[in-house]
Amino acid sequence: MFGNETRTFLLTRSATFIALITAGAWISIPFVPVPLTLQTFFVLLAGVVMKRYAAVPAVCYLVLGSLGIPVFHNGLAGIGVLLGPTGGYLLGFIPAAVIVGLAYETDRRAIRAAGIALGSAAILGCGVLWLAGSTPLSAGTAFMVGAVPFLPGDAVKSAAGYLIAERLE
Repeated sequence: MFGNETRTFLLTRSATFIALITAGAWISIPFVPVPLTLQTFFVLLAGVVMKRYAAVPAVCYLVLGSLGIPVFHNGLAGIGVLLGPTGGYLLGFIPAAVIVGLAYETDRRAIRAAGIALGSAAILGCGVLWLAGSTPLSAGTAFMVGAVPFLPGDAVKSAAGYLIAERLE
């Protein structure tokens, strides 16, 4: 452990982003059936900062929540949250973090901006698919209630993530 800068970077950044994603889960505006939170912003930011390793805090966050630690939105916890209507959004954190992280391994701004947009779309896509599969909603209705209301907020979060990334480098 001593002297291994990569491992130290991974551990400290992972712990930081798990804490930030958890804090983002507590900043919640109740929507039905899916609340609006700041979790997605911190998942995207993890990709910006941790690059390909951004999946580590996303996976650890889901494991902690599944084990009963109240890290999910509004202090919820347990495997039931992952199996409920919001589970797809939470599982979408993993591909989103990877997509953004891989995009930020390049220096091209267009790829980075596209990576953030695709990462945000991955969360919504996984969420809508899960919502349609876990509730009696049709795919169209799941899209209308599970994606459309979140598009403006996700655009703002994506833009904020991109601008913060510009300042960090």
